[in-house]
Amino acid sequence: MRKIDVFDTTLRDGEQSAGVNLNFEEKLEIARQLERLGVDIIEAGFPASSPGDFKSVKAIADLVKGSSVTGLSRSVQSDIDAAWEALKGGVDPRIHVFIATSPIHMTHKLRMTPDQVIENAVASVKYAAQRFPKIQWSAEDACRSDLDFLVRIIEQVIDAGASVINIPDTVGYITPKEITHIFSYLKENVPNMHKAKLSTHCHDDLGMATANSLAAIEAGADQVEGTINGIGERAGNASLEEVAVALHIRNDFYKAATGLTLKEVKRTSSLVSKLTGMVVPNNKAVVGNNAFAHESGIHQDGVLKEKTTYEIITPELVGVSSNRMVLGKHSGRHAFKDKIRELGYTATDEQINKVFKAFKELADKKKEITEDDIFALMTEEKIGAAVQYYEVDSLQVNYGTTNIPTATITMKMPDGEIVQEAATGSGSVEAIYNTLERIIASPVKLLDYRIQSITGGRDALAEVYVKVRFDGTETSGRGTAHDVLEASARAYINAVNRVLNRRSRELDPVEQVNL
Repeated sequence: MRKIDVFDTTLRDGEQSAGVNLNFEEKLEIARQLERLGVDIIEAGFPASSPGDFKSVKAIADLVKGSSVTGLSRSVQSDIDAAWEALKGGVDPRIHVFIATSPIHMTHKLRMTPDQVIENAVASVKYAAQRFPKIQWSAEDACRSDLDFLVRIIEQVIDAGASVINIPDTVGYITPKEITHIFSYLKENVPNMHKAKLSTHCHDDLGMATANSLAAIEAGADQVEGTINGIGERAGNASLEEVAVALHIRNDFYKAATGLTLKEVKRTSSLVSKLTGMVVPNNKAVVGNNAFAHESGIHQDGVLKEKTTYEIITPELVGVSSNRMVLGKHSGRHAFKDKIRELGYTATDEQINKVFKAFKELADKKKEITEDDIFALMTEEKIGAAVQYYEVDSLQVNYGTTNIPTATITMKMPDGEIVQEAATGSGSVEAIYNTLERIIASPVKLLDYRIQSITGGRDALAEVYVKVRFDGTETSGRGTAHDVLEASARAYINAVNRVLNRRSRELDPVEQVNL
């Protein structure tokens, strides 16, 4: 069985999804979960793009011990220097250097000749090799590049020190048959190809990223790149959970497998969905809510008689729980702490104490507490804005079908002062947001508002996601509470606090790069 390395770029390419902006704490939490999932390489960001990205890449490299951490770099010495400073503390530091190779990119973007591109690529790899023990080199827009030119440049960057050669389908243009030909051609025609691994990085613009990735593996790729839930630039990337489960289920065909801990797939998907605000479609393969649901009577009858009639993937394989009650209102702190550890969370005693208090409050209102509820409470505590500039102390809403909705809010201000304000609106949520805007005394434009329940039932926790523009910055916010209106207020304030935290520690990033 051939081992396929998994290169996860959720924190780099995935974060480039429109409207997604992960803060420092969120990136660390995703990195920890990717390590638990068992990915081989975590692309933690683009260190040269901003001080904030540099800081998060460095922190992840210093923190993660079970995966190799890498950072993206243009073929520029200053980028390579920044990447080394960020990654040198990692257990297995590597760099990901790229340059475009397609005629359209070389002519219109780089304005370089093919020979100049080769010279630049070789010089960059040689420079990176002075520091990094492992170098991955990418040919941006490789799938629209001339194959003979690819052979020339790949041979020379391998001689310069590259040990992984990535062939990205940057614009999601290729088909499975064509990508098979590209990988086979390179395997057969690059004289020193045996000295490096071939990697595949596919985008989903035509809906073929997973199929193309599997075709590349079939043709000889030893590394697959993608993101959790397939998020990313434009239509996104190959969905790593789909590729990994496909290799597992069809190992008879592909004769290849990843080293992922598949039972962590669902939790990883849920965490990324929650922190990015990108909801997983119900019909999403492997991790969608309907992935194991059967509506047709014929299907239901078949599954009841023999699951394999209509179910090729068991829910347990990817860690889908039955949502049974795990703790109750009489559970003590010790049992709660053990459950947190059993679920794989790392948390300080202070964090556990805060979550335990929230758990007890929820247990008084909700009959059954599930793993999903605990996951939501832990995420709310661990992934909130680093500094709570504004905190909602109390909230009261008056509503009636013949009355004007009015919200009264008591707020703790950044200087510690307690302020109370009230405002009206056409609905309860608008009244809350008008009141909060009045307290903050700065315009906050609501761009998106979404609400969903954590679990089923009337007593489910509510989770609200908002996108706002505050102080010239567009950002997202999340709030979880038993009450929809309280969750709405928390989401709004979380978004404002995120902007203030970002301003306190980051400069504006440079243009991000899409491979």
